[in-house]
Amino acid sequence: MKIIIHRGIDQIGGCITEIATDKARILIDLGQNLPDGEGIVDDDLASREAIEKITQGIDAIFYTHYHGDHLGLFHYVPDNTPQYIGKVAKQVALCKHQQLSYIKGREDLSMEEISKLEKMGNLIPEQIVNIGDIKVIPYFVSHSAYDAYMFLIEANGKKVLHTGDFRGHGYLSKGLLPTIEKLILPRGGVDFLITEGTMLSRLGERVMSENELKREAGEIIKRYKNVFVMCSSTDMERLASFYAANKHLKYRPLVCDRFQKNIFEIFTKSAGNHTSLFRFDKAYDFNPTNTKLMDWMEDKGFCMFVRATDKFKDYYQALISRLDPNDTVLIYSMWKEYINDSGKHAIPRYIDFVSMFPYIEKLHTSGHASTESLAEVCNLVNPALGIIPIHSEYSANYVNLPIKERLQRIILTSSCNIDDVSVEINQKKVTIK
Repeated sequence: MKIIIHRGIDQIGGCITEIATDKARILIDLGQNLPDGEGIVDDDLASREAIEKITQGIDAIFYTHYHGDHLGLFHYVPDNTPQYIGKVAKQVALCKHQQLSYIKGREDLSMEEISKLEKMGNLIPEQIVNIGDIKVIPYFVSHSAYDAYMFLIEANGKKVLHTGDFRGHGYLSKGLLPTIEKLILPRGGVDFLITEGTMLSRLGERVMSENELKREAGEIIKRYKNVFVMCSSTDMERLASFYAANKHLKYRPLVCDRFQKNIFEIFTKSAGNHTSLFRFDKAYDFNPTNTKLMDWMEDKGFCMFVRATDKFKDYYQALISRLDPNDTVLIYSMWKEYINDSGKHAIPRYIDFVSMFPYIEKLHTSGHASTESLAEVCNLVNPALGIIPIHSEYSANYVNLPIKERLQRIILTSSCNIDDVSVEINQKKVTIK
């Protein structure tokens, strides 16, 4: 067996992992590098030629979830290479790319993206996908993207568990450890654990649970009449937190645009069938010409999901004359560094958008595993041969986690050969001046 970390050992996002035997080769994720604050992506793989080269001889590609840093290069993949993603994740990705198709000058690209997404195979939890002599088994995990998966890969008598992005503090996280304990480990011991480490730079930091965030959101919504919420439009659990918090004030409408409502409908028809927490069945499509809705919002207040776009700037301007600024707040529920104007990750359009509002409340928790959760997973999986940390700028910090001493000795951040398995780990290219 060969394990190749094409990207991810020393960066967040842009994840690409290859697992190969003499008879078959698969990729897990084909992610684009994250953009800088100006929205510019520096990615030498973001071209048809580069992806055709890296996917040459690849028999299938499996995506852990729909975030661009894991899925973003999918449209460059040749049509004869099968691609797989979760059924609901596919619907969300299609909805997003249909929305992007309205951007002028992007029509042809969006058409290609939609066509490639429609052809993707659907992953079903715990259902084996056979690619040559490689078995791939998806298991559901909680992340800030719904319908995300970890993969157990079995080949040549070895087992590799690739966690993808996950967390232990979401509503759906209670199944994380039982899934490993009751479904994965009974298939036999895991040899290699490939796992994320986004929060390794925050060792010892206590992470707020999604349930705690919901309670705090409720307190803010009670204090302000007019509430705008800026969060990920496709993070089902975060959307549910604000939806539920607003629902306690029965007279206030929950307002959004048509795209967000379409996402709500996808989540309601899937996760909403299992619990009322994910039923977003009373959301109002905002239109400034809808005087009945505008009057209701002015009279009773509201909770409105917004994004940092010109459209939502116009919506805010249409409402502003009806709002008391002392009773109006934006709840910012995204990474704080995006609006840190002195930081390297600052996004100017986010900063500009947030600055319109008279009051700002920052209320966020990560979609990624805390260091405590990372340690729990490592100790439970207890891989025999190696732990390979990816999706992190601080992979070396894995040795500082409260994990077994034996596991600390088998953290792999450079290429090696172990027990007939070739592990190839690519580092960032360094230009010597």
